[in-house]
Amino acid sequence: MTVLTLDKIHVGDELPPLAHEVTATTVILGALAARDWRPMHHDHKFAVERQGVRDIFLNTPNQAAWFERYLTDWTGATGRIGRVVFRMNSPVFPGDTMVYNATVTDVSTDSAGCGWVTLDVALTVDGAVKTTCEARVAVPTSPDDNPWTRRGERWVP
Repeated sequence: MTVLTLDKIHVGDELPPLAHEVTATTVILGALAARDWRPMHHDHKFAVERQGVRDIFLNTPNQAAWFERYLTDWTGATGRIGRVVFRMNSPVFPGDTMVYNATVTDVSTDSAGCGWVTLDVALTVDGAVKTTCEARVAVPTSPDDNPWTRRGERWVP
């Protein structure tokens, strides 16, 4: 298994995109997993008539899970998310193809020796940005390093 290490990552690097066709099942299962029973995430009539949108839409934890998947697909098993902050600008609906893209904005090592990558991530649909995200992800500084083994003062996300 090849391990992505900090020395292979540079400011300006672009991650490969991740595209996923959103279905009603994507929306409903995400809401179900989050125990989010609000009807705009599973009831088409409610979403359209009461919320004034075109269909049910992805909830916040569902989008967070997709951001996490995108980041960990890139880092592999040794990548460890330290922080994810995102802003949802407009809904993502069934029938949309959401596309995740990211650019590396910082590469650093903290005082405890942990390697960090900061990324600007965007979720787009048909080229329109739906959600923006800044993520800070720990990656190994060498093939024998593993951010998941860091505890206490060695882990400062």
